[in-house]
Amino acid sequence: MKVGKVQVYTGDGKGKTTAAMGLALRAAGRGYRVFICQFMKGRDTGEAIAIRKYLSKSIDIFQCGGKGFVFSRDNPPKKEIERAKEALRKSRKMLLSGEYDVVILDEVNVAVYFNLLREEEVLDLISKRPKGVELILTGRMASEKTIEAADLVTEMKEIKHYYKDKIPAREGIEY
Repeated sequence: MKVGKVQVYTGDGKGKTTAAMGLALRAAGRGYRVFICQFMKGRDTGEAIAIRKYLSKSIDIFQCGGKGFVFSRDNPPKKEIERAKEALRKSRKMLLSGEYDVVILDEVNVAVYFNLLREEEVLDLISKRPKGVELILTGRMASEKTIEAADLVTEMKEIKHYYKDKIPAREGIEY
């Protein structure tokens, strides 16, 4: 890739991870190497299973998180902070390795929001991105500084969602 950009998918609507995975699939189809780090996702997601089963020659995926998404911003669990920092270290290494054309930091915005990572750490990673690497950051609540640092920002807006009818996340659709 001659020119890489920084993309942010944020907002309260469904589809941020799905959009990033679609981009990964498109990139792999064109012969690009992709690294995906899923912050805050400890259980195997459908995309991780499919990537490992069908796309492991083109896409590497690393998951680093606990079993849930609910944390206190004021006092996040130390284990989750350690997991997020490990994920950021691995992401930095992969971003700078020269092996990948596309790097996706899935749910990194949420990790910052819940104080598992410092905003400055993510902004530093963005600033160190090699020119030929596409960097995608997903997750609700992207900070204003992250939005400013990006070349493209898409906000998913919820209009209607069946979660409000107490329908839980469905295997193969939401995870």
